Amino acid sequence: MEDYHKPDQQTIQALRNIANRLRINSIKATTAVGNGHPTSCCSVAEIMSVLFFHTMKYRPDDPKNPNNDRFILSKGHAAPVLYSVWVEIGFLKESELMSMCQINSTLEGHPTPKQQFVDVATGSLGQGLGMACGMAYTAKYFDKSSYHVYCLLGDGEMSEGAVWEAMAFASYYQLDNLLAILDINRLGQSDPAPLQHHVEKYQRRCEAFGWHAIIVDGHSVEELCKAMSQPRHQPTAIIAKTIKGKGIPVAEDKMGWHGKVLSKDMAESVTRDLQSRILNSNKRMYPASPIEDTPPMSLRNVRMPSAPNYKTGEKIATCKAYGMAMAKLGRYNERVVAMDVDTKNFTHSEIFKNEHPNRFIECYSAEQNMVSVATGCAARERNVVFASGLATFFTRAYDQLRMAAISDSNINLCGSHCGLSVGEDGPAHMGLEDMAIFRAIPTATIFYPSDAVSTEKAVQLAANTKGVCYIRTTRPETAIIYDSNEDFHVGQAKVVCQSKEDQVTVIGAGMTLHEALAAAEQLKKERIYIRVIDSFTIKPLDAKTIIDHVRATKGRVVTVEDHYYEGGFLPCLILFIRVKKRQRSGWLSGLLKQMYGRGACHVLDYTGGPGPGISAFVPEEE
Repeated sequence: MEDYHKPDQQTIQALRNIANRLRINSIKATTAVGNGHPTSCCSVAEIMSVLFFHTMKYRPDDPKNPNNDRFILSKGHAAPVLYSVWVEIGFLKESELMSMCQINSTLEGHPTPKQQFVDVATGSLGQGLGMACGMAYTAKYFDKSSYHVYCLLGDGEMSEGAVWEAMAFASYYQLDNLLAILDINRLGQSDPAPLQHHVEKYQRRCEAFGWHAIIVDGHSVEELCKAMSQPRHQPTAIIAKTIKGKGIPVAEDKMGWHGKVLSKDMAESVTRDLQSRILNSNKRMYPASPIEDTPPMSLRNVRMPSAPNYKTGEKIATCKAYGMAMAKLGRYNERVVAMDVDTKNFTHSEIFKNEHPNRFIECYSAEQNMVSVATGCAARERNVVFASGLATFFTRAYDQLRMAAISDSNINLCGSHCGLSVGEDGPAHMGLEDMAIFRAIPTATIFYPSDAVSTEKAVQLAANTKGVCYIRTTRPETAIIYDSNEDFHVGQAKVVCQSKEDQVTVIGAGMTLHEALAAAEQLKKERIYIRVIDSFTIKPLDAKTIIDHVRATKGRVVTVEDHYYEGGFLPCLILFIRVKKRQRSGWLSGLLKQMYGRGACHVLDYTGGPGPGISAFVPEEE
């Protein structure tokens, strides 16, 4: 490399000293709290030293500065060495490090955004590189800025398919601002990694995925400095051959030490030995300052420019209304971005792509990676992200969704073609578990709009709601039931049909709301009156409205589900009545007729084939 300037000897020694101090603090902290992975920390000490004190550009007193280079510790179990870096920098106190993992500490066993220097949570292996891809894509194509993204992976997680989905994504989009460092320390948790120290095989695999791959001695400061300084014209992987437990003689390259802390006596002995390797050096290492070229950003008050433009009674599928709403939102908010998994002609995110092609990311058939990329794109509040796919296939990305929530991410997901209304495609394509999945995620909000007006309102609300948002849309066309000026709020249901003579409260959402309204019309002809509620948000559920109206109908309530009964929008029901997928027209009104006039807690004798249907709750009257 003609433009490479080898660091002087003082710099090299200073970086070696830092590496050994990182080892010492990682060992001392894990022994002090009796928890952690010191051997995994010791294998990456030189890598972290060179990264944070020679290569990366950032403001150490301002970890969230938008101009800073980004770092993701994908092998999150090595968190103590990351914390030790920030002790070395001076951002953390050593006393904070020594109390990590305690109940009142923000330094957890794996990185989370509780720490200012962490953007996304890691620890579930295989996800860090996908998140790094989202950050690098944002830097290159949205921010058009100079900051780079660095991701440190372990060789154990190279068995995760999500890593290779991310590798393919980075290569396809030529993310030359992304550097992955692979810590090839040979040993996994209970067995050696499949390729052990065959670093040439890792190199060939990375190159086959379109990456530039460099093999280095991961404990050589000189080699690491040179590799990280190379100009990059494509995503680059540094394949660092390392020794697990480096610096701990009894544990070096030995099985049985993963996640095992050193005893106090052993830690003191190892610390003394490592301390003796730290040579006098007057050179103090500071990170270089970043280039100030990242545009300022505010994502507050992301609004639609006007009310929905639909007429009551006309028909449009909510999945199409979603695509139109996204495009409309993006028209007046330049940081609204969208992505899809090669289903954009089903989810109708293609409407957004056609109008805003530079803000659309095609992730192809890789739902797990799309969720990780979305989390990376949304990090540091750089973008309002909408990621779309078929509802049923978000099941395979559940771990990524869970980690997005732990990351305090504000990503928005849309699951199209949910429920039984895609019956012709068979159960493989029916999203019948999606509400249960998202309900279990602590930060999630679930929207289930019933027409195009409520869909557009849901898109705007999601863009301004903290946490993971999920919008459930359907394929069949449904009638517009709401006026364009109707006001919607998270956690607020709508009573769409009621009278003083109502005997039963029926709760629906999406497709099932239209079934409930059809049943109400049919029953009215027979002087049987029901009250119909549109839940709108499944989580949070508008418990007050539901309870008030159920009391008004003497405790009689029916929920009409387009979902498996476990995890549906009223899971506390004590009775579930199954109905066949292809039940003839009028099945709901028939069931309600059976219910009408019965006493409390009578079992409704209505059975059918397996699958989702309606649940009925008839409690004792007070």
